[in-house]
Amino acid sequence: MLLEDIILILLFLLIVTIAAVPVGKYMSNILTGKKTFISPLIRPLEKFIYRICSIDENQEMSWKRYAYALIIFNIIGITFLFVLQLIQNILPLNPAQMSGVRWDTALNTAISFATNTNWQSYAGETTMSYLTQMLGMTVQNFLSASVGIAALLALIRGFTRQNSDTIGNFWVDITRTILYLLLPLAIIFALILASQGVVATIGPYVTAHTISGINQTIALGPVASQEAIKMLGSNGGGFFNANSAHPFENPNGFTNILETFLILLIPISVVFAFGYIIKNFRQGLAIFAAMMILLVAGMGVAYWAESQPNPIIEKMGVSGGNLEGKELSFGVGQSVLWGVATTSVSNGGVNSMHDSTMPLTGLVYMFNLGIGEVIFGGLGVGLIGMLFYVILTMFIAGLMIGRTPEFLGKKLGPYEMIMAVIALVVPAALILIFSSVAISTPQGLAGLNNPSAHGLSEILYAYASAFANNGSAFAGLSANTVFYNLTIGLAMLIGRFIVILPALAIAGALAAKGRVPTDASSFPSTNALFVIMLVAVVVVVGALTFFPVFSLGPILEHLFLQGGLTF
Repeated sequence: MLLEDIILILLFLLIVTIAAVPVGKYMSNILTGKKTFISPLIRPLEKFIYRICSIDENQEMSWKRYAYALIIFNIIGITFLFVLQLIQNILPLNPAQMSGVRWDTALNTAISFATNTNWQSYAGETTMSYLTQMLGMTVQNFLSASVGIAALLALIRGFTRQNSDTIGNFWVDITRTILYLLLPLAIIFALILASQGVVATIGPYVTAHTISGINQTIALGPVASQEAIKMLGSNGGGFFNANSAHPFENPNGFTNILETFLILLIPISVVFAFGYIIKNFRQGLAIFAAMMILLVAGMGVAYWAESQPNPIIEKMGVSGGNLEGKELSFGVGQSVLWGVATTSVSNGGVNSMHDSTMPLTGLVYMFNLGIGEVIFGGLGVGLIGMLFYVILTMFIAGLMIGRTPEFLGKKLGPYEMIMAVIALVVPAALILIFSSVAISTPQGLAGLNNPSAHGLSEILYAYASAFANNGSAFAGLSANTVFYNLTIGLAMLIGRFIVILPALAIAGALAAKGRVPTDASSFPSTNALFVIMLVAVVVVVGALTFFPVFSLGPILEHLFLQGGLTF
């Protein structure tokens, strides 16, 4: 089983990487306004949208106008989804007669889906109507994903333009992303998932009479359409409470591999698209290599940890890997592959319960979240975070060689450094602050179902997931309370905009600069030394920030298990 799992994981990573190269090329074409093979079909619709929305696609924005449009767009999305949940009981497509959602849950959910987090403190099949799922959650899955790619594209323009005071048009960027990329792929994969048994209906729930003589309500719904974009858009929000561990969302081994593939496809493709857009594919490869090294290293630790028997259970004569909280047909290998992928990418979907993983596996998942999910990360935002680490790496390299740091022909001054450090340090600090408040107040402790080190891990994971805009949870924390809905909602907002706004500010500053020639004294950013330095900076920053609290959480719990102690 060990060899089979390793071959499966390595073959999977090879296939998704090969597929990401042409997708990245296609993305570079659509994001730069070039014609593609579907342009004759999509272009008329694109022009129609511009016309009815009074958008001049040739009029560009300064970084401040771009940021303003992005913020207004998100405010409108949050408000619409919030109100939709409150009044869903009087709206159509509600066969289960769901009542209006409680205000704090509705606010948390609206923020969650608009920020591409998809944190769910509720059970979807018992809380949200079909209309809310389709018009609210599924639509926001498209919109929030397009915002992340738009922000990345603006940052890339900062590196590629010279002496410019504009970084593109926000409305054009999100429109092209949705029409040419997300919508076609979502339609294709929704049909594939539906063909494999993922539910797709607007009919009412079914009541089954079981052999034990009781009636059981079986929840149904328009799942396949939401499932496709949930994976493609790095969203992760499940139609059902069990997410992709539910057979109606993920019915068999093929859909499990396919959905894992969709989690990674666009985030990896974005890195290659970056290389194509800047006309330096080797640079894209260097950043891809750093991300893949971090991904494989985390996967190795997590797989080793899950392959080991729980020491306490082993004393009872039970051997084998840790299968608690896992779908047996997926086993350890596919569960770990999904878990590392979903926490490396800001997806948050799960096919096994993270709360049931071994402590060191949970440590890997939390580390992936804590460093800002820059290991491929969400659509656009993950690469933005890695570019912040690149700026920090080039600054360190500049100090080593006694030269002003530069990257892609642009001098990196104090302003760019300050913006990058803010985006990297502030979320990490706030994860610790919010967690400390939660474990120090009765309201925070009231939602805790497990004490000691594991309880700390549950709270820490919740805020790390919120600030990273991931949305997955350890699930041992009862978070559907006013305290957690409001604090996690605030964390999701900060986590989203503390990355995007500094990126736009850097884009504006770089676009206004001229290009400096690269010579023999410049620090190369496409070789193995750069990759090693970038990986080291990411690991060291993450370790220095979180090692003390990790020592009190997953590491301490691991030592407890080795000593035969439970929490």
